[in-house]
Formats: sequence, C-alpha cells, structure tokens
Amino acid sequence: MANDTNLVNRVKLALLAMQRHSWEQGTAMQAFLEQGDMEIVVLMAKEAVNRRLSDGRAANIGDTGAVTDPCAVGEALIAAHKHTGDPALKQGLDELLFWSLRTAPRNEAGIVYHMDGAPQMWSDSTFMLPPFLAAAGYFDAALLNLYGYWDILFDEGAGLMSHMWDDGAKSFVRKAHWGGGSGWTLAAIARVHDLLPGERAQDKERLAGMGKTLADGVLAHMRDDGLFHDVVDDRESFVETNLSQMLAYTLYRAIRSGWLDESYLETAERLHAAAVSKIDAFGLVRDCCGAPFFDRAGVSPEGQAFFLLMDAARKTCRC
Repeated sequence: MANDTNLVNRVKLALLAMQRHSWEQGTAMQAFLEQGDMEIVVLMAKEAVNRRLSDGRAANIGDTGAVTDPCAVGEALIAAHKHTGDPALKQGLDELLFWSLRTAPRNEAGIVYHMDGAPQMWSDSTFMLPPFLAAAGYFDAALLNLYGYWDILFDEGAGLMSHMWDDGAKSFVRKAHWGGGSGWTLAAIARVHDLLPGERAQDKERLAGMGKTLADGVLAHMRDDGLFHDVVDDRESFVETNLSQMLAYTLYRAIRSGWLDESYLETAERLHAAAVSKIDAFGLVRDCCGAPFFDRAGVSPEGQAFFLLMDAARKTCRC
C-alpha cells in the first residue's frame, strides 16, 4: 500500500505542475474530487472561477473558443461551494449554469455545440457538459445532450464513437474512431448513470446499455499489452495509454454500480496494470495522446487525471 500511495502522490504532483486549459482543469478537479482531496479541489475551483469569462465560461486561458470544455469543472465546483459556502464560488457556479443552460450556442434540438462559430458536435463534449448538468440536478438537459451526442456520433457498425460532426453541413469533420472520444463518452456515461436519482430507472437502464455496447466495441480492439491505438481501429496510428485508463475507470464504476458484471474485473485489472507500467520516476503517465497538439504519444493533464480517476474507482469497486 505504501508503494501504491507513493505512486499516486507522484502522479498528483506531476498533474499539479502542468499547465492546463479549461477541460484539463476540469478533469483534474474531478480527479482530485474522486480522490477525496477537497483542499485541492477548493483551491482549483477558486482559480477556475477567477479565470472565467464575462459570459460565465470557467477556467479560461487564451481564446480557445471552447463552449463545453469550461463546463468540465462543474461537478467539482458544486462540491467546492457546498464544502465552503463561498459566495464567490456560488456566483461562478450560477454563471456557468446560465451559460450551459441558456446562452451557449446549440442546435434547434437544444444540443450544445463544442466550439464558438462552428455548429459542431465533438465526442469530447460528452464528458464536459452532461455530468455537470446532472450533478446540478438538471437531469433532462444532461440526458438531452448526452443522448444527442450519442445519436450523432456513435457508429453502430464499428461499435465506436466518431470524433467530430458538422451539424450545418450534416457531415463528419472527422469520422475517425479516436480512442479519446470513446473514452470521454464511456466515463461520461458512468458518471451520469451514478448521478441520476433512482426514479430515473429507465434512463439508467438506457445508459447502461450504451455503456456496455461501447465498452465491448472498444475491447474488441485491445492489444496484447492492454493498450489501444490512438484511432482504435487503425493499427497504423500510434499506441497510447489514456484510453486504457478511461475504460478501466468506467469498468470499475460500472461493476460497483451493478450495470456490468464482475466478469469485466479481470479486464479492468489488466488495463490498470498496463497504465501503471507507463508511469515514470517523475509520476508522468507516458505515451498518452499528448498535449498540446494531441497528434502523437506524450503526456497530458487528462492522462494524469484519468490515472487518478481510475485509481479512485478501483479502490471503491465493491469487488
């Protein structure tokens, strides 16, 4: 256990040392929240609110044009406000909710776009927006968007998520089955499933079906070393680490919540071991889809964060 604790602490320190954009700040905050590190969550929430735009978008650095990415801080921001009662956090939370529910650009069905100035849906948005809305109690809005992204981006023939759709042109900007996109979606499904109240049993069942379908679709492409290619079904793309962490996180949570059976535990452990083997002496999770351009293997805040999310889910898995 001491060695495990030391490993986790090194990954945390490496994550805190990294520069972060809004989705990276949000994913890191979620990781520290699920690890139980509320002091860090509160401090990161204060910084996320401090760096918000006038329209309410949180954790902004530079002009990225991101619409849903700033919402990734949401669940942890809610927790930080509940923990402290800080009115500044409440104001930042209220403004982020107003952005998410009212003023963010969206299509006529109400599904929120990923970027300013382009009517596009990206698989990344599954994790950025719906869990925040569910954590805030806006279950219908959370499901509208999560189901909407799924219906547009899930490729039934492949059993995988495509990456980017242009809702104006009604065509794909990037149809490739990027592993990170399936990973974001799996993690989002697990979180929203657990955030829904018991009376939403039909939606929980639907999400469980979606999660199992996508998990099985991804697992069909797992390599012998427990890793995946960056484009999951393209063996010419580079081999990367983070999808294994994202999938393991989902499997542990799904087993704990009862929508996947314990036969998936052995696979989750194999994915976990593959990720652990990639951590260097500095606590960096190597060979993730790497920041800042995400076009080659490297390191990234989200790769660090998902190791911590995977570790937290593993520790609370009932099996």
